Amino acid sequence: MRCQVAIVGAGPAGLVLGHMLHLQGIDSIIVERRTRDYVEQRVRAGVLEQPSVDLLTDLGLGERLHDRALVHNGFYIRFDRETHHLNLNSRSGRHSYVYGQAEVVHDLIEARISAGQPLIFGADEVSVTGIDTDRPVVTFSDGQQTHRIDADFVAGCDGSQGICRTLPPAGALARFVRSYPVAWLGILAHTAPVTAEGMYCAHPDGLSVHSMRGPRITRQYLQVPAHTELQDWPDERIWQELLRRSESDDHPPLETGEIFDRSIALLRSEVTAPMQYGSLFLLGDAAHIVPPTGAKGLNLALSDACVLSHALGAYYCTGNSEFLDAYSATALPRVWQAQNFSAKLTSVLHRLSDDPMEYELRRAQLRRWASSDAEQDALGEVYFGLPFPTPWRAETRT
Repeated sequence: MRCQVAIVGAGPAGLVLGHMLHLQGIDSIIVERRTRDYVEQRVRAGVLEQPSVDLLTDLGLGERLHDRALVHNGFYIRFDRETHHLNLNSRSGRHSYVYGQAEVVHDLIEARISAGQPLIFGADEVSVTGIDTDRPVVTFSDGQQTHRIDADFVAGCDGSQGICRTLPPAGALARFVRSYPVAWLGILAHTAPVTAEGMYCAHPDGLSVHSMRGPRITRQYLQVPAHTELQDWPDERIWQELLRRSESDDHPPLETGEIFDRSIALLRSEVTAPMQYGSLFLLGDAAHIVPPTGAKGLNLALSDACVLSHALGAYYCTGNSEFLDAYSATALPRVWQAQNFSAKLTSVLHRLSDDPMEYELRRAQLRRWASSDAEQDALGEVYFGLPFPTPWRAETRT
C-alpha cells in the first residue's frame, strides 16, 4: 500500500486529521490496533470547546452534534456548602458542549467510511520504521499476513501508550512531566444531574465533580489517592462520599442510582517538545497529557490535527515545507496554555497536601472566581477554548 500520510491511531486526532486531509485531496491510511466496537464505546472526555464545535461543523460533521449536545454557558463551583454559577457566556457569547468523545469518534468513522477512505481496525504488531528518512514505512499484521504501507509522512495519533511516542531516539525530544499524588475515580450512573451544568465541589477532604451525558445519565468523579484500587470502592461507598462532598445548603442532595461504568484516572501533565522528528508528527495524547480538570485533552487533539492538516495542505499544494517544519512551534503555545489552565484548576480544586494554609489560599481563589467578572472573563477565555492555530489555508480540492 502507498499513501501520502500514514496515520497510526483512530482516535479523535487521527480521524479528524484524516478527514481534513481527504477534503484537501491528500490521501491517507488510518491503522488502529483496536476493534471498531472498542474505539466507538471507549469512555473518555465529554466537553467540547467552542473552536472544536466550530471545526467539526465547518467539516460537515455537526448535524448529529448540534442535535444531541448539551449547550452550556459555564459551570458551577461549590464550596463552604454554597453553590455559585459561573456564567462565562454572558460577555463572551461562547459556549461549551457536552458531547462525549465516543460520539465524536462515531461521527468521524461514519464520515470516513462513507467517503470510501481506508480505515483498518484490529491491526496487530504495528511498527514504524524510517522516520529519519523521507520514506517511512508502517507495517502491521491482520493475524494471517503482514502488510506494508509506504508513506511520505507518519502521524502518530496512538495515545500515551502507543508506539509512536517511543520512536525518536533517546534525547531527541524533551519531555516535561508533572505527577500529582491523586487520581479521579470516575463513574457513569443512571441518575439525573445535580445541577443544570457541570459542577466542581471543592470540599476540604477532596474534590468531587458532577457532570452529565444526558438528562438521565451522569458522569461523576471523586478525588482519591493515586494508589487507589477500584475493588476498594463498592457502590455504597462511592455514593456516600459523593453525597458528603457535594452537600450544600441551597440545593437538594445528589440523586443516587445504578453505576454501570467505573474507572481510575491518574492526574499527570506531560508535554513532548518538539512534537515532531523527521517524517514523524505526534498529535494528541501521543504528544501531551493534561489532567482531566478542565477537559482539555480531546480539544487539544483536534487542535493538533488542525495545525498539521493545514501544514500538510501547504506542502502538497505549494511544495513548501515551511509550515511542516513549524508544526511544533505552531501547536505548542496552545498546548502550554491548556496545561497552565489545567494546572491552575487542579491546584485550586484539589486537596494536594495537609497544609491548612493551602486550603485557605484555595478558598480565597474560589471566592475570586465566584465574585469577580474579570476572573470569570479570564477563565472563560481558555475554558471555552483559545482559537485553533491555522497559519495556512487552502481551498478544498475535491
